[in-house]
Amino acid sequence: MNVAPKTLRHLSDLSEAGLVTAENHAALDRVAAQYAVAITPAMAELIDRNDPNDPIGRQFVPDPAELDIRSEESPDPIGDFAHSPLGGIVHRYPDRVLLKLTHVCTVYCRFCFRREMIGPDAKPLTPRQIDAAFAYIAAHPEIWEVVLTGGDPLVLAARRLKQAVSCLAAIEHVKVIRVHSRVPVADPRRITPELVRALKAKGKATYVVLHANHARELTDAARNACARLIDAGIPMLSQSVLLAGVNDDPQSLGALMRALVECRIKPYYLHHADLAPGTSHMRTSIQDGQELMKALRGRLSGLCQPAYVLDIPGGHGKSPIGPNYLVCDDAGGYRVEDFNGGQHCYPPPK
Repeated sequence: MNVAPKTLRHLSDLSEAGLVTAENHAALDRVAAQYAVAITPAMAELIDRNDPNDPIGRQFVPDPAELDIRSEESPDPIGDFAHSPLGGIVHRYPDRVLLKLTHVCTVYCRFCFRREMIGPDAKPLTPRQIDAAFAYIAAHPEIWEVVLTGGDPLVLAARRLKQAVSCLAAIEHVKVIRVHSRVPVADPRRITPELVRALKAKGKATYVVLHANHARELTDAARNACARLIDAGIPMLSQSVLLAGVNDDPQSLGALMRALVECRIKPYYLHHADLAPGTSHMRTSIQDGQELMKALRGRLSGLCQPAYVLDIPGGHGKSPIGPNYLVCDDAGGYRVEDFNGGQHCYPPPK
């Protein structure tokens, strides 16, 4: 009898799979004791065991560098707590809220900005807390959009997702339901017809935002999972994190954006990596990020251009931080830079 591959959750699993070496075990024990570990079979299969800097492995395999905590890093780097009026709700922007139904993910990214809050040991919301979260949304008519996040909402059973979507559908002023997930690439088998049906609600617009950081994550199985959502009428966007050694060169980043568009997924956000504890080895500089965005501009289709954003520490929200192509000149007009670096006056001289 064939035994289905299992999710790797312990250092012994990672050792057996050839993903960690014995020499790092002491440090990795400390990392695993502090931050959750899980690598699905779909992701483990993509990791090149012969490349210590494999871009898929860098995202999921624990690293002793995670023990290096910098003074500027924070357990809550984007200020969720400052905007959480009750359990499961983050209300940072006027017209939308985050609804965190679960604190569990199929895979645990080593750069996660919520790494201190999620994992199998995180305390789940009680039924009373879930009811209170829906009541909060119903009591705030300014809430136009609800973003299901976590954790990863698509780890939930289709039955539970349907219940949540039905509760939101019953709230007249909620018009948009957005689901943020890594599941279509991390565990494509979970995107079943039943789960797809659970995400849809009559009279509401449902969007799924896929988290993917490297083109190799978009395997045939992942593409098929995304197609099941899109063919059912659920538009997909993407969010990616700019990561050192993963996608911080024009070729890798461009290949990812093109692969997403080929899957009918519109690139939405490229996040500058947050100041989460123990993640400095995965962060680039903002200047490097701006140069990468300039490298994409004009050379890749406009469909492939995400917004490069920084989530301002302290809970002040996202701001675009891409390169600026427009400056004022001394004559009261502007100088505009084209994608080849040429400078042009606007309006043009007579």
